[in-house]
Amino acid sequence: MMDGQEILAIAIMRPFEGREQEVLDVLHNLYRALSEKGYCRDQLFREAAFSPRYFNFRYWKSAEARTAAYHDSDIHQYWQKLSEMCEVEKVYEELNEVKLEPANTVR
Repeated sequence: MMDGQEILAIAIMRPFEGREQEVLDVLHNLYRALSEKGYCRDQLFREAAFSPRYFNFRYWKSAEARTAAYHDSDIHQYWQKLSEMCEVEKVYEELNEVKLEPANTVR
């Protein structure tokens, strides 16, 4: 990975029973804090309309930004709150895009 290149991370979360709105509120505040500090940008997806599973797509600005966020006590307070109100089923820390070359056509 080259310096300055975004790093994609994905977390799959399932709020505990009755805590969904709290999770969404904390995520909103976390996303704002991460963005204001210039660490990353986030997108949140839901599996289906009535599923409690959420997919957080985080695009870290760089490896340095990710490391800085991991050491930022302001950010840790949000991660701590989330751990009390949802289960993180899986985290993919760093996904690399696969560039596909055009296929050779067989005739």
